[in-house]
Amino acid sequence: MTVSSIQDELRAAFDEAGIQGFLHARDVDGPAEVGLSPDEPVCLASVFKVPVCLAYAVEAAAGRVSRTERLSVEPKYRDGGIGTSGLADPVEMSLRDLALMMMSMSDNAATDVVLARIGLDRVNGLLADLGRTRTHLVGGCLELLGSMRADLGGGTDEELLAEMARRAAAGTLMELDVCTPARTTRGTARDVADLLGQIWRDEAGDPEACAEVRAIMARQIWPHRLSCGFDDSWRIAAKTGTLPGWRNEAGVVEHPEGGRYAVAVFTRAERPDFRHPAADRAIGRAAALAVGHLRSLTV
Repeated sequence: MTVSSIQDELRAAFDEAGIQGFLHARDVDGPAEVGLSPDEPVCLASVFKVPVCLAYAVEAAAGRVSRTERLSVEPKYRDGGIGTSGLADPVEMSLRDLALMMMSMSDNAATDVVLARIGLDRVNGLLADLGRTRTHLVGGCLELLGSMRADLGGGTDEELLAEMARRAAAGTLMELDVCTPARTTRGTARDVADLLGQIWRDEAGDPEACAEVRAIMARQIWPHRLSCGFDDSWRIAAKTGTLPGWRNEAGVVEHPEGGRYAVAVFTRAERPDFRHPAADRAIGRAAALAVGHLRSLTV
């Protein structure tokens, strides 16, 4: 299959779901790659937790932080989400367990505690050192959600949801700073897939650090996007990301008979629905198409 043919199939998968897709897939151990708008800026949403996790693991492997250091998840970090974010009472965890919560279930409070310990400048500096110049974090979950609340005018959760619905109906919801790559935490599909390739080849830091990130990412609990394109024989390690209008996932899929493929899929929709099954399925479908194409070139 030609590059233009697979790009047509990828575009059709996204069009069928009524979304715009940005994808880059590459053979972790070889030169084969394929993309669809891979260099267009995208909102990372919670995919930004991958470089945060990497920075934590690099610092831990170097002995600059202790994996067993215990940190408190203060009320200011809890946003009513899942994991420690939704707990009613104070909680204390080790740094490594907070990193696991951050990645396995996308715990926002755990993320911000880890990020505060490691430092935003350290994360962005690591990305720059690795050549990932198109990927940049403006802050943690507090900053991203705070920006969205401020743009929506503040108020109660019910008032914020009502304002989101009003703006969605008017076609202006995607104008929020948090939904606009130039004004928020951002990257490109190619940059993210290349970062994953570096982690899987032990090029993103000490091999011990890269192995820790791979192990943590393999424990993600969400099966509804990237994973839905592959059966249980595949090993998948990935991270999702969601914001109004944005549904993403990036990870590495490994075939049982050999072959490792880094895939980053970002999608944008004018519908800000919290549930969008067609978009979720399109992420898995597009990933499977891209990986199938790469395997046809190398197997």
